[in-house]
Amino acid sequence: MSAAVASPPRSGTRNFTRYAWGVLGWNLAVVLWGAYVRASGSGAGCGNHWPLCNGEVVPHAPQVQTLIEFTHRGMSGIAFVAVAALLVWSMRVFPGPHRARKMALASFVFLIVEALLGAGLVLFDYVGANSSVGRALYLSLHLANTLLLVAALSLAAWFSREDAPAPGRFSRLVAATLPVALLIAISGGIAALGDTLFPATSLAEGFRQDLSATAHFLLRLRVFHPVLAIAGGVFFGSVAVWVMRRPHNLQGIALAVLILTVAQLGAGAINLVLLAPVWMQILHLLMADLVWISLVLMTVETAESSR
Repeated sequence: MSAAVASPPRSGTRNFTRYAWGVLGWNLAVVLWGAYVRASGSGAGCGNHWPLCNGEVVPHAPQVQTLIEFTHRGMSGIAFVAVAALLVWSMRVFPGPHRARKMALASFVFLIVEALLGAGLVLFDYVGANSSVGRALYLSLHLANTLLLVAALSLAAWFSREDAPAPGRFSRLVAATLPVALLIAISGGIAALGDTLFPATSLAEGFRQDLSATAHFLLRLRVFHPVLAIAGGVFFGSVAVWVMRRPHNLQGIALAVLILTVAQLGAGAINLVLLAPVWMQILHLLMADLVWISLVLMTVETAESSR
């Protein structure tokens, strides 16, 4: 009886794993659309109303910005239902101590926090042309929670695999990539906000804005992101090469980290040269999310191989 509980049916775990990856994909789409809301200046599309949109459940004769923001809220609602279903399903398929079940619960908690933070953006008027310190700090908190949500969803799918081995000791070197990636992502979010609120007409003008003694603090902070990204990219690549040289079969995930890191640095350079067009900001963010997921999985895989 207990053995049956500890080993869920193969069909149940396989279907759960597929669904978990699908939920992760949908939440990534929500994150990317949220970035489009910010980049297009549509954050105030529903006014300062939440959860209603301009005081209405369904806005009548909406403007384009209202449609963009309302679509994001609808996508977020679907994500909430999907993650809630993931949690319920994990409780039916996996025993209490199972890591997939714990990560499904963590995903649900992070999503609730995500919804509250999203509501705060509207209620505190941290949208549109707001360039306050409060918005930058709030955006950083929001982005950190988003990455934790993405990590939890990724691990819920990863741990639900039938062949997922037991955990071992985490490598401090590999695990150190995560806070570094989080710091880079936050600096990138602040840089993207600066690009949106203070767009430059040329690369030279952008540099003059950043280095001006009277520059807004968002512009002064913007210059740190490329430096952090390059240093972090070298660190991630070095760790990936180190993992690839280990005796365990970790070449696949380490190679993924290496390739995605190089691609992300390339995307960042293109984003800078093109003066951060909206489509490139979205692609840059997607690459950042994929690098983050690969680092999370490499950290877990390294621990599992050391058992």
